[in-house]
Amino acid sequence: MTKLLDKAIASIRDMSDDDQDEAAELLFSFAGRNRAPVRLDEETRKAIEEGRRQARKGEFATEAEMSAFFRRHRE
Repeated sequence: MTKLLDKAIASIRDMSDDDQDEAAELLFSFAGRNRAPVRLDEETRKAIEEGRRQARKGEFATEAEMSAFFRRHRE
């Protein structure tokens, strides 16, 4: 591990559990960037299109809804 990464992780250890989990999600996302594309099934494609439609209409989740989502989906 590089010194810079070691310092970054040390500083993250002092954060709240929620912030630590968010940092971990970012690291996992970054670590997976070189993987092959994921093939989506039809149900997932429809869900994505529905989300895009809602975004175009300005229909976004509230902060509370997003916090609840991340609490449910943490590993």
